[in-house]
Order: sequence, then C-alpha cells, then structure tokens
Amino acid sequence: MALRAVAFVCSLKPSPASSSSELIARQLLDELSTYDITGEVVRVVDYDVRPGVEADMGGGDQWPQLREKVAEADIFILSTPTWMGHMSSIAQRVLERLDAALSETDDAGRPALFDKIALAAVVGNEDGAHKIVADLFQALNDTGFTVPAQGCTYWNGEAMQGTDYNDLDETPDAVKSTNATSARNAAHLARLLKADAYPAAR
Repeated sequence: MALRAVAFVCSLKPSPASSSSELIARQLLDELSTYDITGEVVRVVDYDVRPGVEADMGGGDQWPQLREKVAEADIFILSTPTWMGHMSSIAQRVLERLDAALSETDDAGRPALFDKIALAAVVGNEDGAHKIVADLFQALNDTGFTVPAQGCTYWNGEAMQGTDYNDLDETPDAVKSTNATSARNAAHLARLLKADAYPAAR
C-alpha cells in the first residue's frame, strides 16, 4: 500500500537558510521512510501564500499549489518554531488557509481531509511547545485530520539561552524516541484509514 507524506515547515527563514523546524520535520520523514512512506518538505515561506480563508485568494496566491500537495498526501506534518510562546505566523496562516477545506467534500459527502493523518513538530529555545501542539491539533482536527496517539514531537531548549535545535551535536534520545513513536503510529493509522475509510455522510 503506497503512502505519501508532506511536511510543511513554517520557519520564518526562507530557503536555503538553516532551520531547526526543517531538521525535525526531516527526521520525522526519515522515520516514516522505514515504513515505506515517501515524502517531501515544503518551506512555506518560500511561497506567496496570501492571508485569507479562501481556497484561492487570487493575485498570484500560491496556496493552491500547496493545497494540492496536502491533497496528494496521506500524512501531513506541520512543523513550527516557537516565537514568544506561540506558533509562527506562517503556521497560523497555514491553519487559516486550511479552513477552506471545511467546504470541500469527496464523492461520499465527507470532508476532503477526513482520511488524512496529521503530525505536529515544534522546536524553540523558549517554552511553549505544549500550548502550540494543543492549538495545532485542535485546528487540524477541526478541518478533518486524524491525530494518532502521541502524534507530536518537540524540543525546547533551556530557558534564557540561545541554543537552537539544529545547533545540537546530536539528537537527544528522548526526541529520537518520540519521533519514532509518532511516525510508527502515524504509519499504522494511515494504513488503516487507507484500507477502511470513515463512513460516508448521511
């Protein structure tokens, strides 16, 4: 059963700048690859994603290209840095643009995102990961994604210092273990939903 994942990296830094958010997203994709799941990384800030809640805001809006990548994936990873205790503004914009999916349905009358799995990844050298994950999961679940058990991974550095995740000499064991669990559960759930989708709308 062929499955595909896409990771939306919501760093404020455009490519090719180094990004902790991209590093942890790629680590999740590496874990998913052990279950024969292919994937790609999208640095959202590299695209002109206009503010709004419509599927296409016009005027050169590139969200439709990104939305197509979500449509083609079975597993959606949203990776964000922590800024002032919150997700990045880029991550917030992704959630706002996904809102348009609420009005999209498949041939069975179900919301278009119903059979897709969502994972969250958060990094930062300040506190806030638990609150960010809670906000992400609420929004992603509202738009139709299914969240697996322990479907998030994160790293917070020591408070009041400047070390970033991609500055570490090696990935902490706790993060490695969490990455593996998140990917394993996401792969399992994605295959279940691929084989037996949610019931049609009545």
